[in-house]
Amino acid sequence: MKNEAIYAVLLAFFLNIVISPFAIPLLKRLKFGQNVRNDGPGTHLKKMGTPTMGGIIILLSMVTATIFFLKENEAVQTILFVTVGFGVIGFIDDYIKVVKKRSLGLTPMQKIIGQLIITCVFAYLLTTYVGIDTSIIIPFTGRITWDLGIFYWPFLIFTVLAVVNAVNLTDGIDGLAASVTVLVATFFAAIALMLRSESVPVAAATVGSLLGFLLFNSYPAKVFMGDTGSLALGGFVVSMAFVLQMPLFILIVGIIYVIENVSVILQVLYFKKTRKRLLKMAPIHHHLELGGWPETKVVTVFSVITTVMCIIGFMAV
Repeated sequence: MKNEAIYAVLLAFFLNIVISPFAIPLLKRLKFGQNVRNDGPGTHLKKMGTPTMGGIIILLSMVTATIFFLKENEAVQTILFVTVGFGVIGFIDDYIKVVKKRSLGLTPMQKIIGQLIITCVFAYLLTTYVGIDTSIIIPFTGRITWDLGIFYWPFLIFTVLAVVNAVNLTDGIDGLAASVTVLVATFFAAIALMLRSESVPVAAATVGSLLGFLLFNSYPAKVFMGDTGSLALGGFVVSMAFVLQMPLFILIVGIIYVIENVSVILQVLYFKKTRKRLLKMAPIHHHLELGGWPETKVVTVFSVITTVMCIIGFMAV
């Protein structure tokens, strides 16, 4: 199992660094460039036209590296279904933005319907195909489980939608979503190895793919992952967590996702109540930018926080 993880990491990494130099110019020629919000930080205006939809590269390298471990591996198959499924929704969203040259793609209702379909299929596969019961591990209890019974299903649906969209919100600065998620993926890969879970290869392949992608996505980014990548990564994180029966651990290792999500919710609620802004701009990484933080500092600080929380996560297992 350790060898599987090593092979998956290396293969996904090298596939990414081989594919990217060809894919990025192709995305440029197809004019799949980033559209920037007019109300965003002024420093982002120079990003206009930078190739987006780089999530295709992440998915290609990740899926290809995992194919060799698909046979009779229900856990990997299910995680890939969720990851690719949300990636397809993100691709459609990105494509509409690119073709219509606007910052908004699918309507919120269209996104929710698509995400609910993927989530419901995931719930079915998780229990009937993978064979996971309705128990979840409680952090800091020595792996004591809590059987949610019938409440497991609404909990799963809420958690999947919340996490997927939180990861999507985190993708707003060069290398931010990829840097945070590669650490979260590393955590889950290590836990999967420790628990001897069949999900090891897909977690390892995600780590390798993101490491390769960061060579082109870190500041100044030559390519953005777009919703194709951020929604896919959200799907990976939450499906991996449920396969390991560790969704509560996302509150620990995915603390940045939580903070980003909460910052948007608080901004909206505060504005509705007072007609004033709580933050200069939401999500919070944009607030920090407008407060004078360079993008590299935001990425570094958020990555350090994630690293510390992953260490705490290991203590909580």
